[in-house]
Amino acid sequence: MKNTGSPLTKTKTKTKNRVFGDLSIPILTAFLAGFGVLSVYSASSYAAKVQYGDSFYFMKKQLIGFVIGLAGMIALAFFDHRKLKGKKVRWFALVVPIVLLLLVFVPGVGKSNYGATRWIGVGGVTVQPSELAKYGFIVFAAAYMSERMGELRTFKGVLPVLFSGGVICVLIILEPNMSVTMCVGALMLVMLFLGGMKMKHFFFIALPVLIAVPVLIIAEPYRLLRLSAFLDPWASPKEEGYQLIQSLYALGNGGWFGTGLFNSRQKYRFLPFAESDFILAIIGEEWGFIGIFALFCISALLVYRGIKTAARANDFFSFLLAAGITAVYAIQTVINALVVSGAIPPTGIPLPLISSGNTSLIITMCSMGVLYSISRRNEKERRAL
Repeated sequence: MKNTGSPLTKTKTKTKNRVFGDLSIPILTAFLAGFGVLSVYSASSYAAKVQYGDSFYFMKKQLIGFVIGLAGMIALAFFDHRKLKGKKVRWFALVVPIVLLLLVFVPGVGKSNYGATRWIGVGGVTVQPSELAKYGFIVFAAAYMSERMGELRTFKGVLPVLFSGGVICVLIILEPNMSVTMCVGALMLVMLFLGGMKMKHFFFIALPVLIAVPVLIIAEPYRLLRLSAFLDPWASPKEEGYQLIQSLYALGNGGWFGTGLFNSRQKYRFLPFAESDFILAIIGEEWGFIGIFALFCISALLVYRGIKTAARANDFFSFLLAAGITAVYAIQTVINALVVSGAIPPTGIPLPLISSGNTSLIITMCSMGVLYSISRRNEKERRAL
């Protein structure tokens, strides 16, 4: 009679054969997003009460985004990311966000706020297409470059990546949204560099991109005012310099250990966009330097795990996809921190996973699900060797 083994032995064998991947990626993502819900409530409770009569208004929206994002991250964690390499999928990932970016300019569809038209609305739901465009570009660029590794050594070979990234940048700057344009431009350069293009071609492309930044600033009077406020915010303390000054007050008031959770003073409508672009200033006020340092250690760990996932990838497409997802998160986090601390001129860009805004939150969490899927595939293929 054949011995099939005890149930306990079967259970141990089954557990041993399970592929978990890098669990720190979804765990860190969920932790940061959960902390974001708490931070959004703390930063927005007073303004929400005054403006909407409900102190939980922004927090409830963020919580909905967290739940949807968590479901999306879990679903994509078990999705075979290699399917994104298909020709139909890559073009769909690129074309749909571009179409949505064009719809932003259609009257009645595009939604404006504070002089910028960056959203499209259907009923009571609004979507920011630029958030989709960043990841759509990553999918397209990773799929294209992974199949044309030899061609990337020629300037002609990188033109499709340059053209697609350029179209996205032009549409976003027309909204206008210079911060996300810079983010996509930096992402494009990162993808081309990792794709293996020649350094002389890389610098040939990077130089015009760098020149374009001051040109874009000069082209719009409000950007010149922001630059002036960055150089000397106290020259216009009640106008362009106001937001940066209030952000610095918040960070200074936090000191080493902060004023304590929910005890911010700047959130009482002193600091504009306290729950979104400048939420880091409120976190710094309530949690202090130690709290911000801990937050960025966790963010840096997530970036590190993303880099490790890319480095361990068993194929070029997975490497580029993981690297691109990690790069988007890292670029946005660094830019937001530099803006809030006054290290670069003020520009509106959210702190990923933390700032109020469901489109950014949901898409970022879903992208981390794809990153985790890559890590699972890496581990599975290593075990098969």
